[in-house]
Amino acid sequence: MTFGEKIKTLRNEKGWSQDELAKKLGVNRRAISCYENGTSYPRTMERYQQLAEIFGVEVNYLRTENEVFMEEVGAQYGRRGILQAKDILEQTAQLFAGGSLSDEDQLAFMTEMQQLYLDSKQRAKKYTPKKYLKVQLPDEE
Repeated sequence: MTFGEKIKTLRNEKGWSQDELAKKLGVNRRAISCYENGTSYPRTMERYQQLAEIFGVEVNYLRTENEVFMEEVGAQYGRRGILQAKDILEQTAQLFAGGSLSDEDQLAFMTEMQQLYLDSKQRAKKYTPKKYLKVQLPDEE
């Protein structure tokens, strides 16, 4: 179950609308809609903690490996990086449609794909013209 599915399920179990949850969390309804649709994730651990307290669940229940990965990608590469990573994860998940791998093997494969994505983004920085880099690389000082 994805983060968005968990939020929607928990909200429906409480009988709350998206507006009601948004007020309790101190955000607008659009943020809740984006969480539930999987187009965005909370940007801070504090927001995950608030959601966990509101629903009476553990923070770890709300966060899965993909959400942790997306948070890391977002912090390093912004919204565009998140969209690229999401596409890769969705395409990778389609490989398992036949169900020929065990859950443990699927998790290992997804974890490796996440690491490959981060490694390739890091390597790509080496070949990006300096004028396009936002942050100066340490060896250029």
